[in-house]
Amino acid sequence: MSDKIRAVILGASGYVGGELLRLLAGHPDFELAAAVSESCRGKPIADTFGHLSPAYGEQAFAGYDDWLDTLEPGSRLALFSAAPHGSSAALIAAALADAAGRDIDVHVVDSSADFRYPNQLDYEVVYGSEHGAPELIDSFVCALPEHADTWDRQHVGHPGCFATATLLATVPLVASGLAEPDLFVAGVTGSTGSGRKPQPGTHHPERHSNLYAYKPLEHRHAPEMAGLTEAATGTATRVHFVPHSGPFTRGIHITVHARTDQRVTQSDLLDVYRKAYANAPFVEVVNGMPRVKDVVASNYCRIGVATADGSIVVMSAIDNLVKGAAGGALQWMNRLWGLPETAGLGTTAPGWT
Repeated sequence: MSDKIRAVILGASGYVGGELLRLLAGHPDFELAAAVSESCRGKPIADTFGHLSPAYGEQAFAGYDDWLDTLEPGSRLALFSAAPHGSSAALIAAALADAAGRDIDVHVVDSSADFRYPNQLDYEVVYGSEHGAPELIDSFVCALPEHADTWDRQHVGHPGCFATATLLATVPLVASGLAEPDLFVAGVTGSTGSGRKPQPGTHHPERHSNLYAYKPLEHRHAPEMAGLTEAATGTATRVHFVPHSGPFTRGIHITVHARTDQRVTQSDLLDVYRKAYANAPFVEVVNGMPRVKDVVASNYCRIGVATADGSIVVMSAIDNLVKGAAGGALQWMNRLWGLPETAGLGTTAPGWT
């Protein structure tokens, strides 16, 4: 048997699941045990993701009732969930119960919103449905790897794509005390951020050569951004968020605007961010403006800053499917298992996508 850690993806036939499969194919310490998708059960992975055919050949998707049979008792399991909000928690609870019965050592990273809130009520108020496994909430931590030097939980709820790009910009700024913690955030995301299921907002004729806002000042990820910024800095923060649909497939560009009553220079801001991310291998602070094409298909974030007349602007760019989802989840899983944080994630952006 291989001594690699076995990896399983729940909800593996969506865009995030496909990215996890791509990243795991080149990982030195994880190997895929099962790609779980009830809708694609028994079908070759390559039928859904043709670009992954060289990595997975005829390997097929597993169903939710038989994937655990691929694991030996006493083995180590990296369990990724790319299942939708609202259904992920129950699937994870069932998987953990079954794994415990087979003495399987497991860490979970959930890419849904089900474990992003520290209590059941906050989640249910924002998402309007009962939590699928409230008994597990205390075993999850929600934070970016860059903002969690230590943690005392077995599992992770990943903050998600908009929140990732925003938190990388907001946390050092709020922690510095240079700006008021009343933040105005505008974000533009690619169409893959809406998931694989077709809908009017991601239909190509609507999205191509177009740009428009949606759910301004009422998007459900704004409370997550505010809460996670406060958790990382200890400062109560308000986030006024306006998301936009961009005419591209993948990537997110975030602009954070804040007010300051201090004399702040661009050099001061660059110093704040360079110190904050001095030991963060995937965050690059640039003396210029970050661009989406510099990070697409990579796990990197680029941050740029500007200031004038009592205003501070911080911009960040990430790939929504990698750093904002699958790559961020893999980065966390590396840390949970004590592996190098960069394992399987060092590939740079292709640049000409």
